[in-house]
Amino acid sequence: MRKSLLAALLALLASGCMIGPDYLRPQVETPPAWRLSDKAANDLANTAWWKQFDDPVLDDLVNNALRNNHDLLIATARIDEFAGRYGIVRAELFPQVGAGYEASRQRATLPGASSSSTYNSYQAVIAASWEIDIWGRIRRLNEAAKAQLLASEDARRAVILSLVGRVAAAYINLRDLDRQLEIAQATARSRGESYDVFQERYLGGVISTLELSQNKSQYDEALASIPPIEKAIAQQENGLSVLLGRNPGPIARGKNIDQLTLPTIPAGLPSDLLERRPDIQLAEQKLIAANALIGAAKAAYFPTISLTGLLGYASNGLSQLFNSQSKVWQYSAPITMPIFTAGAIAGQVQEAEAAQQQALFAYQRAIQEAFREVNDALINQDRTRQQLRAQKQQVQALQQYSATARLRYDNGYTSYIEVLDAERSLFNVQLQYTQTQQTQFQAMINLYLAMGGGWVNEAAGVADAVTASDAAHDPGPTTR
Repeated sequence: MRKSLLAALLALLASGCMIGPDYLRPQVETPPAWRLSDKAANDLANTAWWKQFDDPVLDDLVNNALRNNHDLLIATARIDEFAGRYGIVRAELFPQVGAGYEASRQRATLPGASSSSTYNSYQAVIAASWEIDIWGRIRRLNEAAKAQLLASEDARRAVILSLVGRVAAAYINLRDLDRQLEIAQATARSRGESYDVFQERYLGGVISTLELSQNKSQYDEALASIPPIEKAIAQQENGLSVLLGRNPGPIARGKNIDQLTLPTIPAGLPSDLLERRPDIQLAEQKLIAANALIGAAKAAYFPTISLTGLLGYASNGLSQLFNSQSKVWQYSAPITMPIFTAGAIAGQVQEAEAAQQQALFAYQRAIQEAFREVNDALINQDRTRQQLRAQKQQVQALQQYSATARLRYDNGYTSYIEVLDAERSLFNVQLQYTQTQQTQFQAMINLYLAMGGGWVNEAAGVADAVTASDAAHDPGPTTR
């Protein structure tokens, strides 16, 4: 009879259904092509694009950030947290077995007796319980927990993607500020030398106080531009140091911004983003988890069937505890089901369905945002390249204008105001040109970040190697 009951329960389990909707990836409308594309570009979205800058110092900075950045370390620890949660939920699929031992002594007076008696009691048992997942409640919870675990891994990949981009952008910005400082200092030196000459001319009665003051104001203008750039450099170094996981301090320099190689434009189709972007994969895993939780909520409408059992020994004397006459056992198959919950289960189902809708809309929004970011980055780098080309020609023209104005002034054909205008315009455009250089590099960085790609896995490998090394050298907890 016991065998027949067990066989019936196992057959019921095997034929059990899964309550709730199975996940199907939503249909997504993808654009046929990007607004701008370079057909000659190689597909470099799966390569370590920051190495295309050809600056070993930048490579070292990225590697250090992948090893020591605290946001990444937090994301890595969060994966372990969700892995533990998944293990907890998954354990419910299997029988839970435990053992216990109890020894007690009590004094009691039996009914009708005139005196009390003292009793000893000993018990050693093994107990087991197992919920039969007929309706798929536990399996749906496992499905949700696994999706949450995968989502935490995608979240870490998203942190890696953002981190590499932020380190590269911060370094490019730092080299841009260095170039601005060089321009400001060179301009200040040149104007300082000019001011010394003008002072000698003024003392010799060659020029007026007006011309000396005009030259002095131009020199002071160049001097005043230096401290803000130096302040920005120090702040940029401090910010980059934190990204590297260390205290604020100086940052090593490699190639200047004129020597850096501009990465090639990555190619790809709009639909590739569904597989490349960690944030899209993260949003989809959250949708999968929310979808599974609907089934877990609906399963509460149906009966819960469990198997419980106990096997062991119980005796009043320790020496007789393990005798065959002291053997005890028990098994049962309790069935529980809700009859009246005042709408609690319906509320839980409604909550789960609403959460699934939110996750669906978040997934669709993530895809649309990804398409927008790629198109914005393509347009940005294309138009910035045109702007940089025009500014370079403007710098060359103003250099010629400044030299001509100085020559005309030295020969007495024009006033010093023309020289002031030419040199001030040249100084401003030189600063604008190097800022546009930084903008072009940033646009290309944004394009690689927007495209996603297999390079995230390569970067994750660097971080994983460090994590594995730390684990190998961790001595574990110590006791005193």
